[in-house]
Amino acid sequence: MRFTRSLLLLIYLVLYTVPYACACFIAFPFMRADKRYWMAAGWCKSTLHVVRWLNGIRYNIEGFENLPNGPAVLLSKHQSAWETVAFPALMPRPLCYVFKRELLYVPFFGWALGLLKMVHIDRKEGKYAFESVIKQGKARMAEGAWVIMFPEGTRTRSGTQGKYKTGGARFAVATGAPVVPIAHNAGRLWPRNSFLKYAGIVTVSIGKPIDTTGLTPEEVNARVEQWIEAEMRRIDPTAYSATESRSAAAPI
Repeated sequence: MRFTRSLLLLIYLVLYTVPYACACFIAFPFMRADKRYWMAAGWCKSTLHVVRWLNGIRYNIEGFENLPNGPAVLLSKHQSAWETVAFPALMPRPLCYVFKRELLYVPFFGWALGLLKMVHIDRKEGKYAFESVIKQGKARMAEGAWVIMFPEGTRTRSGTQGKYKTGGARFAVATGAPVVPIAHNAGRLWPRNSFLKYAGIVTVSIGKPIDTTGLTPEEVNARVEQWIEAEMRRIDPTAYSATESRSAAAPI
């Protein structure tokens, strides 16, 4: 049954995404940027409902009241494709993902990104690439959006921890925006690089904003890492007890 439901989700994604993207391409030239975003986020909302109904993946949000009424940089745990789909559907403000410019050339997905006001980074610009990200990010936040990044860079397996890179913290310090740390255990139900999806409840925990005033990027990054990883072990203790027990038992 799990295989069948996972297969049906894949079929849904193929059959729904292409026409939805085409509708966006047709409508976007006649819409304001904010309207474009919410139309694109409609795909995320629809998919979140389908995943709930078809695969039994529900969610519970803790700390929603911690989201600030102003500019912010969201730094989140990254375990799954679920959070990439869910966050635009769940957050009350438009989100600006920071992504590699190469993604703009991915059919349908990348083309739609190109029509939205996201923040892209062109690594060919070398040392000037981050300056471009700061400039784009400031403009998006001035328009009312939140910038979101995944400090670990890539998706990590459930119960594991990647290296927290300082890019998000550097951006927050440079723009003076507070950082909102986010922990979640979506990797338990929608594992990275996995075809199979598992029924259950994703817990999303939103931490209190971290004021970046007077802090170095390294200090901000350390606080983000400390909060997220401690929170991960609270909301998903079973996953971490298993992996950490194996690590402790491994020969030196």
